[in-house]
Amino acid sequence: MHPRCARTQSTSLRKTSSSLVSTRQITAKVESGQLLYTPVNVAQIPGLNTLGISLVRIDFQPGGLNPPHTHPRTTELLTVLEGTLGVGFVTSNPENRFISKVLKKGDVFTFPIGLIHFQINLGNDPVVAIAGLSSQNPGVITIADALFGSKPPIDVNVLTKAFSLDKDVVKYLQDEFSD
Repeated sequence: MHPRCARTQSTSLRKTSSSLVSTRQITAKVESGQLLYTPVNVAQIPGLNTLGISLVRIDFQPGGLNPPHTHPRTTELLTVLEGTLGVGFVTSNPENRFISKVLKKGDVFTFPIGLIHFQINLGNDPVVAIAGLSSQNPGVITIADALFGSKPPIDVNVLTKAFSLDKDVVKYLQDEFSD
């Protein structure tokens, strides 16, 4: 048995269950205030350790955006419970094909592991979605935060060349994304 795995007889209900996603929770908030994340992973339910699963409830306000991001350790299966949600991802190099769809209540969409993807509320009402993840610790890398808000900052010349941007634009973006 793996040393971090719980023995079946010593596993408690607290380690194997949660009511977190039953209602809107403020566990993690995007700075715009248009999005609330309620994760249920190994940090909330220790019994998920080594099971390779977790989920997150995402509450979108009208216009709310889950910005382009990637999960380095998981595939995501998103289900819309309420509202209308625009979703999309970009395939890997060299094709870089954009795949997108408008989801309504009950629709499901898959984001393959490691690919950049996003979700946006296209309606005037809140959206509630649940994402199943194929890892107990999926990780998330928000693209703009990683590139323009890294600590220490990525050299301005690197970002200027990578994105064909003026240095002042890169400096502005770094200021916007730094804490």
